[in-house]
Amino acid sequence: MDRISRRGFLKGSAVLGGAAALGAAGFGALSRLASAQANPDAPDRYYVFCYFNGGWDIMLGLDPRDPRLFNNTNYRVTRIQPGYELLQSGDGLLREAADGTLFGPHIGDLRRQFDAGRVSVIRGMSMDTLTHEVGRRRFLTGKPPAGLQARGSSGAVWLASHLGEREPIPNLSLQVESYNKDQPAFATALRVNSVPDLLRALRPQEPLLPGAAARQVGAHLRDHADCPPARASAFRRAAEQSRLKAADMVGSALDGLFDFDARTPEMAELRDHFGFARTDTSPEVQAAFAAQAIMGGVSRCASIEVAQGLDTHFDEWEREQGPRQERGFNAVSRLMERLAAAEYRGTGSSWLDHTVVIGFSEFSRTALLNDRGGRDHSLTNACFIGGGGVRGGQIIGRSSDTGLNPEKVDLRTGQASAEGEIIRPEHILRTLLEEVGLGDAPDLRVPPVPALLRA
Repeated sequence: MDRISRRGFLKGSAVLGGAAALGAAGFGALSRLASAQANPDAPDRYYVFCYFNGGWDIMLGLDPRDPRLFNNTNYRVTRIQPGYELLQSGDGLLREAADGTLFGPHIGDLRRQFDAGRVSVIRGMSMDTLTHEVGRRRFLTGKPPAGLQARGSSGAVWLASHLGEREPIPNLSLQVESYNKDQPAFATALRVNSVPDLLRALRPQEPLLPGAAARQVGAHLRDHADCPPARASAFRRAAEQSRLKAADMVGSALDGLFDFDARTPEMAELRDHFGFARTDTSPEVQAAFAAQAIMGGVSRCASIEVAQGLDTHFDEWEREQGPRQERGFNAVSRLMERLAAAEYRGTGSSWLDHTVVIGFSEFSRTALLNDRGGRDHSLTNACFIGGGGVRGGQIIGRSSDTGLNPEKVDLRTGQASAEGEIIRPEHILRTLLEEVGLGDAPDLRVPPVPALLRA
């Protein structure tokens, strides 16, 4: 679990003295707290981690097989059974990118991002597990868990810590786990279960103290934090920093960025772009949440859950697996389009040029259908990554044409090579960390993938 519950400090601060911040000057306390400044040598990067919950079927999206070559007449030899003819959703036809790359029938609008050179796909990745919790936590931290317990900090925590405390909530997570084992408290993810949950954390709580009383309470809390016993306690120092930061957040009207039901032209345009009518936990709302957190200057890293219900062991695979993936792919595509269309801080570049978007699931489904009409858990996986310094429009790695197994890859070229190595989640995280100058500080014990990054 998170080392310190940031939401707990938020709510506690609102009760103990958050109202005192309403009389403070904007982000004054935030600037005093920014002891961990952004690394001046690191590229100016933001991150969105997009989780597809349950284990996606990569043949329906990121890593398909041509049914003319892989079908029910030869699956006992190939050990691959696409089953596209069984799908009750869509036409079951493969989708071809502009360069001839094939994607599954439910890749949706993510294919447009590939055609635009914004996204690369990694195929033939090994998860080394068939357990949901283990696969998810391995992708988040880049380390195999000890049993079911995560080891080390999440990649988002490392990145938020390294890139500094400039943003009010450096690491924000909606329905996605996060782990902080050894990094500063400010990098710990503020985890919320819904957008209204975040709004409750950002808005001042009733009853509010009168101005004079609020100032007196604030002065008392500051004096208490400045006494020798408090200064000598690491926990009390962390608590005071969290209190001050929470007070600034509550007093800085950040909630307006996430009030998606507001009847304003700005929110109407946001709802129209992402395609939702009301605030819920749908993929569209989650993508809008990430866009507002990043472009609104609230967060350096945002984690969202853009698909659920992918654990299709039975014949619901025919109806549900594909559309749920596609809805997530479409939501991520709209997020990337919004980032690409907005200029980044008057630089002439776009927000997408500075924001890395990663799509992942804990593992994939088996290459063969089971006797219940669904697919079980498979060690083989895929993921996609785009934006920021990523060299898009390419396929890195491959899975085999017998059994859909991971194959070794030359990490410099991204091509299959008997002299290469199997790509695992830690390779992806190591690449992101390497680009911003972290190197192997998280001790992931694998090299980066140079083929993923622009020269």
